[in-house]
Amino acid sequence: MGPFSGSCSHTWKHWAFFPLLLTTCAGSLMAEDSRVLGGEPCAPHSQPWQAGLFQGVRLLCGAVLVAPQWVLTAAHCQKPKYTVHLGEQSLRNHEGTEQEFKVARSIPHPCHNDSSGNRHDLMLLRLQRPANVNSQVKPIGLPSHCPQPAQKCMVSGWGTTTSPRENFPDTLQCAELSIWSQDLCEQAYPDKISDGMVCAGDSSGVDTCQGDSGGPLVCEGVLQGITSWGADPCGRPDKPGVYTSVCRYTEWIKKIINAN
Repeated sequence: MGPFSGSCSHTWKHWAFFPLLLTTCAGSLMAEDSRVLGGEPCAPHSQPWQAGLFQGVRLLCGAVLVAPQWVLTAAHCQKPKYTVHLGEQSLRNHEGTEQEFKVARSIPHPCHNDSSGNRHDLMLLRLQRPANVNSQVKPIGLPSHCPQPAQKCMVSGWGTTTSPRENFPDTLQCAELSIWSQDLCEQAYPDKISDGMVCAGDSSGVDTCQGDSGGPLVCEGVLQGITSWGADPCGRPDKPGVYTSVCRYTEWIKKIINAN
């Protein structure tokens, strides 16, 4: 059993953190959450599990297809209403591969709440109908074990490519990061890291940034992380991005999907 499959009996310290979602402010896009800095455009449809959460035409967060009718994202991305887009590469150009869905149900992890800060930061969304699975849209596998320090992984998203000044790309961006040991992660963010988090970074400052929240950290073809939070500004080599460690929640994810 995973460590977060049962009750939420822990008392967590509350702290300020930098989430990575997008909100609207005075008619313009303002980033509150994560991002891909120092990346480059993904090869077209090389991340067929990548999803986007939208309010109208505005991108709110990233997400990941984990079953034909389910996407996984960050709990702090929760809003009263949004749509899920799959099969997107360019947000401006219609490519004929896009699929759009209304959300039937949002299920944040039961231990994530205002007092838990950024712990247990994941949420399942049940789509109103299953996705049409093809080469451009297909679920990613869940992990059977946790990632290892120094393991190479891929992040992707439409988050800002510059920080602190924000510049949101049209094309899905990809970047390679390395998993940090839990000890180094805790040294970078004293008293802020739990067993349900994993850090990944790059010595040159490649990072996720505002707009990438909820998107995938993929290691050896399986989903090992959900983009959650990080330093402000993004892209500091000594401050890695922090991801919800999916391997710690696999049992909860499967339980919810099978029960609904």
